[in-house]
Amino acid sequence: MSKQGLACCPTLATAAMAESQANELATMFKALGDPVRLRLLSLIASHPGGEACVCEISATFDLSQPTISHHLKLLRSAGLLDCERRGTWVYYWVIPAALQQLSSVLKP
Repeated sequence: MSKQGLACCPTLATAAMAESQANELATMFKALGDPVRLRLLSLIASHPGGEACVCEISATFDLSQPTISHHLKLLRSAGLLDCERRGTWVYYWVIPAALQQLSSVLKP
């Protein structure tokens, strides 16, 4: 008897995500693949008021200010952070929709 006609497992309940969504999420996860960037995102997300000044962020890490700025730029490019200049300082905050996208793909 041929086993080719039998299903090996149940049919998938959902379709695969769209390629554009997969690319967007991969960019976000790639940005979080660096421990410094993961710590930066966590620090900013947990900061009172949901935003942090670059002066406070830089003081928390044993890295140069240009290195911190580079990591923040990559997090912004990935769509995880946004920022605003206020006088001489730049304030960063996490984009809630981006965190929601990341968490939704990790849910069973």
